Amino acid sequence: MILDRVKPLDAILATAQKKALHRTLGAFQLTLFGIGCIIGTGIFVLTAAGAQKAGPGLMLAFIIAGLVCIVAALCYAEIAAMVPVAGSAYTYSYATMGEFLAWTVGWALVLEYAIAASAVSVGWSGYFTGTILNEFLGIQLPAYLSAGPLALGGAAGGFINLPAFVIALLITWLLMIGTTESARVNAVLVAIKVTALTVFIALTLTSAYFDPDKFNPFLPAGIFGGFGTGVGAVGAAATIFFAYVGFDAVSTAAEETKDPQRNVPIGLIGSLLFCTVFYILVAAGAIGTIGGQPIMGPNGIPFPAGSEELARQCAMPEHSAALVCSNEALAHVLRQIGFSGVGNMLGIAAFLALPSVILILLFGQTRIFFVMARDGLLPEKLSEVHPKWKTPYVVTAMTGVVVAIAAAFLPVGQLADIANAGTLYAFLMVAIAVMLLRKQAPGVTRPFRVPGLAIIGPLTILGTVFLFLNLPTAAMMVLPIWTIVGFAVYFGYSRSHSHLGRGIIEVPELDPNAPPIDAAPMPGAPVPGSRD
Repeated sequence: MILDRVKPLDAILATAQKKALHRTLGAFQLTLFGIGCIIGTGIFVLTAAGAQKAGPGLMLAFIIAGLVCIVAALCYAEIAAMVPVAGSAYTYSYATMGEFLAWTVGWALVLEYAIAASAVSVGWSGYFTGTILNEFLGIQLPAYLSAGPLALGGAAGGFINLPAFVIALLITWLLMIGTTESARVNAVLVAIKVTALTVFIALTLTSAYFDPDKFNPFLPAGIFGGFGTGVGAVGAAATIFFAYVGFDAVSTAAEETKDPQRNVPIGLIGSLLFCTVFYILVAAGAIGTIGGQPIMGPNGIPFPAGSEELARQCAMPEHSAALVCSNEALAHVLRQIGFSGVGNMLGIAAFLALPSVILILLFGQTRIFFVMARDGLLPEKLSEVHPKWKTPYVVTAMTGVVVAIAAAFLPVGQLADIANAGTLYAFLMVAIAVMLLRKQAPGVTRPFRVPGLAIIGPLTILGTVFLFLNLPTAAMMVLPIWTIVGFAVYFGYSRSHSHLGRGIIEVPELDPNAPPIDAAPMPGAPVPGSRD
C-alpha cells in the first residue's frame, strides 16, 4: 500500500543521534530566529500590497492571519518539543501519516522556503537601490542591473537583478560557515529592525497627521472578496500570511537546539506573539497618518497588487504619494509626514534587516532537504555534514545558487502568494499529525501540550484551508502542479531508495547507564500503561 510506511519515533530520534547536527541554539536565539523571519517581509515589503487588497482593513487582515498562526503554532510547539529533530512538518508527518504524505509535505516546504527566500532577496534589492544608492549615494543603478526581465509593473530594460543575486549568495556563504555564527549575525539584525519599527510606531501614532477618519471606509473591498479573488480583508490575510512563516522555521532548528523540550515552544510562541503586536501597531501608524485606501478598478474591485494596471495608476500624479504605490512603504510614510531623515534611516534598517529573513528561510529550506536526504528520499550526498563547519554544506550551496538565480530573474509580485500555498499545506498536516499522535502514542512524554486540542486542531485545519482558498487562483494552482512533479520524483527515485522502504531503520544502542528513550510505538502497538 502507498501509505504503509510509517517511521517510528524511536527510529527518527536514533537516526538524528547517529548523524546529528551540532546543538548550539538556546531559547533566546530561537526566539530571535523567529522574530528575524517574521518581522521583515510583511512590514517592509508587503504592507503596500496588503493595503491595496484590504485598505485600512489591513489591520484586520493581520489579526486574521495571526489567529491562524497562533493555533498552528500551538500544534507546532507540542510536536516540535516531542520530536526534537530537524525536518519540521516533514518529520512529524513521517512519524504519523507515513512516508508518502511526508514526502508531499517536505516537497511543499522546499517550494515555500525557496520562493520566499527569492522574494525577500528581491525586496531587499528594492531598498538597496532606492534608499542606499539613490537617496544617500546619488547613484542610479541601470535598469538592466536592478530588475529581472519578468518583473511586473514595467521595469523597462530589466535583465538581471544583480543586488538580489549577490545578497542571496552572501547569505548562503554565511549559513555554510556555521549555525552559531549565523545566529549571532541575526541577533544584531533583529535588534536593528525592532528598534527601527519602535521608532516608526512612536512617530506615527503620536503625529499631528494621525487622523482616525483615515480609517474610513475601514473595509473598502469588504471582509471576504470571494474565493480566488485575493482581495478583501481575508484575501489580504492570505497574502500577508507570508510574513508569519518564521515561527515554523524555529521548529526546523529543533535538532540544533539545546534543551529543545523547553526552548522550542518558547521560540515558537514567543516570536509569534511579539511580532503580531508589532504588525498591528505599524499598520495602524501607517494608515492613520497618510491613509491606506486601495486604488479601485472600474468594477469597484481593487486593482491586483503588483499588476501592470496598478503600476500605470501609480504613475499618475494623483496617486504617486499613495501608500499602496510605494516600494519602501514605511520609509515613504515618514517622509510624507515630515520625517525624511528618519524615513531614510528606516530604509537603512530595512536594508540591514531583510538579510536576516533570507537567512532564516534558507536555513529552514536546507534543513528540510538535509533530513529528506538523510532518510534516503533524496541522494544521501545532500546530507553530508562538513567536518569543520558542522553544517550540511552541500545542500546549502545548491539551494543558495538556485535561490540566487530565481531572485535575479523572476518577479516578486505574486511570489508571496505562491509560497503561502506550500506553507498552509504544511501547517494543515502538522495539525493532523498532532491529533493522530495523541491517539497513536498517548503515553509519550509531551513537555508542551496543546490546551483544548479537540478545538485547536480542527481550527488550525479550517483556518489554513480557508486562507488557501482565498489566495489568487494562479497561486493556488502552483501547489498541485508542484505536487505532481514531486510524485514523479518520489515514484521515480525516492520510494525505491528510501531507508525505511529498504528495511534500514536505525535504533538506539542499549546503554544500561542511559535513561530509556520515551518514543512513540508503531501504530497499533500497545502503549505501556494503556488498557491495551
